[in-house]
Amino acid sequence: MDVKETENGALQITEETTNQREVGEGRSFKDVWNAVVWHGGSVFDAWLNVVAAQVGSLILTLPYTFAQMGFWFGVCSQFLYGAFGCWTVYILNLFYAEASRRTRTAGIIHERHILQYHEVISIVAGSTLGKAVLVFNMTAQTFTCVLQLIACSSHIYYMNSNWNKREWLYLFGALALPIVLLPSVHNFRLASILGIATTSITSAYMTVAAIQHGQVGQVRHQGPKNLVEFFTGATNILFSYGSHGLCIELMEAMWKPQKYKFVYIYAVLYTYLLTIPDSVSVYWAYGDILLHRSNAFAVLPPSKAKNVCIIAMILHQYVAFLLNVNPIFLAWEKLVGVHLSERFLLKAVARIPVVLVIWFLALAIPFFGPINSIMGAFLFSFSVYIIPSVAFMKAYSRKEFSPVGPETAMYGHLTYWISAFVAVWVFVFGFGFGGFASGTMFVRQIQSFGFFDKCYQCPPKPQ
Repeated sequence: MDVKETENGALQITEETTNQREVGEGRSFKDVWNAVVWHGGSVFDAWLNVVAAQVGSLILTLPYTFAQMGFWFGVCSQFLYGAFGCWTVYILNLFYAEASRRTRTAGIIHERHILQYHEVISIVAGSTLGKAVLVFNMTAQTFTCVLQLIACSSHIYYMNSNWNKREWLYLFGALALPIVLLPSVHNFRLASILGIATTSITSAYMTVAAIQHGQVGQVRHQGPKNLVEFFTGATNILFSYGSHGLCIELMEAMWKPQKYKFVYIYAVLYTYLLTIPDSVSVYWAYGDILLHRSNAFAVLPPSKAKNVCIIAMILHQYVAFLLNVNPIFLAWEKLVGVHLSERFLLKAVARIPVVLVIWFLALAIPFFGPINSIMGAFLFSFSVYIIPSVAFMKAYSRKEFSPVGPETAMYGHLTYWISAFVAVWVFVFGFGFGGFASGTMFVRQIQSFGFFDKCYQCPPKPQ
């Protein structure tokens, strides 16, 4: 089996059929390895990838978000933005099917060309929105990758402070370079399983540790104190459920991409099982102390289990880095002209500058944590909520695109107005109020920022 030819879904199906014919003849180790570990394109593989991308280090910041919003608003916001995510993924799944019909089925693009989010929007809704997606989404994915490296150094510092955070970041950046050797999303199965296992373990630990510890003395749960804190927290949740900026690339890796919309729903339901119990438990135990401790590891008592979970979350950061950097790799390959090459080594070498730039940015702006909400308000609001909804409304209004469903005319109008509601809601509360609140919090903390800071927000060591 040739890895170079596995970028296209149709080829995947052909190869799977060939493997099935070989079962009776006895399969080699290479065939078994490809089928079990290396050659993923099933619905289950897609679910693994989505969950691994959806749940990450943000489970450690959600208790802090609950302290900003309170129990009720914290839980409801997760349900709301999870539902918004499912809706926009449904729209993008329709867009992908239409873009594939207009290009790949018609033989317009090369069989090894991997369609991306901005290309799909350009095909279905016009080049203007496509260029907007390219700018917003590539910027969002880049800084999401930066966040993963920063989070690695932050997590390990809670376990070993002999090195400062910048020194740890030198190590973790270097360890990110081998990621260029993974060919495509088809080969992420083991990595995604690791990603889900690590977050599931950490979520369970947070829940159990908080309940076992019990409530601290004079615990307080005041809930939202002001609109700035409330909308900063809400925007952080919007960011938490904004992983579908890479969904088109995940659809391209599926043998049955039309099922991706259902995969995403199941992934979000599993996400709720991880994020809600641990957020509620930690906030119940520590209350408003969390307003000054944005990372749950900072309040949970030292233990071997905590150290295991710190290591688990560092492993997950690499899985998240792997998934989020993939769209950037593809766009860069196309820019430098190696995307269609049959020589994978050439692609791997071409990807190295991407990792180096992300590593440099992580070293330069170690204060990136405080601007999570800025990212949610100004990047993710547009890239994964507003633009897909507006693109659908535009395409539907021009009669160039219509959803397939019961009683198509009525169903199409309903889809149009739901998309309009999502776009307006996220624009007003995510970008508008969320942007104002996040910007205000950013200004309050800006005096503590320092470029290339050796150890951002590290407590002073005893003399």
